[in-house]
Amino acid sequence: MRPPATESTLREHVVTHPLDPEDAAIIAATRAMSSSMKGVLRGIAAREPFDAMMERVLPRDDVTFESDTLGGIPGLWVHPAHRRSDEAILHLHAGWFALGTSKAFRHLVGHIAARAGASAFIPDYRLAPEHPFPAAVEDVLACYRGLEARDIRRIAVTGDSAGGNLALMLAAHIPGDAVSGKTALVGVAALSPVTDLTLAGESYVTRADADPYFTLPQVTELVRSYLGSADPKLPLASPLYSRLSGLPPVRIHVGDDEVLLDDSRRYVERAVAAGTDVRLDVWMGMPHGFAGSVGKLTASAKALDALGVFLKEKLLAGAGSHTAL
Repeated sequence: MRPPATESTLREHVVTHPLDPEDAAIIAATRAMSSSMKGVLRGIAAREPFDAMMERVLPRDDVTFESDTLGGIPGLWVHPAHRRSDEAILHLHAGWFALGTSKAFRHLVGHIAARAGASAFIPDYRLAPEHPFPAAVEDVLACYRGLEARDIRRIAVTGDSAGGNLALMLAAHIPGDAVSGKTALVGVAALSPVTDLTLAGESYVTRADADPYFTLPQVTELVRSYLGSADPKLPLASPLYSRLSGLPPVRIHVGDDEVLLDDSRRYVERAVAAGTDVRLDVWMGMPHGFAGSVGKLTASAKALDALGVFLKEKLLAGAGSHTAL
């Protein structure tokens, strides 16, 4: 068993980014506008406004979209202008397991796919409360297997918030499974992942005032809707309690003003102790979902750029002679 990660070791794996002064003014205005909605987002009634919010992410004009089904799971491909036929990104969308669609997330994923130079598939995994745990888990695993069946040789998995939970779950599950030797899971990138459904992170208290969107009672209700009677410490539910050795490289970005901050910090601490190639980027002053403000916030573009560099590097490693589409 590896010894616990020390503070000095952790510092080598955590990068803190200062708040850009121009970003600070934009975030202050956002906080003022969102204050009346803090803690409100919950339940099926929130689906339409949530999707409308994600539709406002700045679109790109250098990506195209294609409906498809992978492993029996419907979804949407996001194709950059130049991509390789034998690699793909599987992006798992946010929404606390109850909200979100592939269509609503297409613009955010367009920024990821274009920066990585790889096509990305966004599955419409089943949502709670109609389809509680482990329905979403089963769907993303089926979707991954669907990519294998398409002769995709290199796969990177990305996800934001609840999708980050599913992405990290997938990373822990795939290496121990009987999978095709032809396909490699080369890397995982998560934006503000939910890693602990016991909701034990101290930042639910220490960032309670700073977080402009979420409250602990609200999150408790959302998680209960997803889990039902399932144990929140199940590895398929909470990646924090998964086996974290033998994972592909992992990169995580999170805002310092999120109640979910400690979900990232504690996951990285355990991943470092397990010997995983992992890095955490903490963005000062940033709220949950800040990457979706690309075109407005400097931090958003920088975080997405870093994610794109990581994904491109891992997907290209060991690439064969397949020609670009």
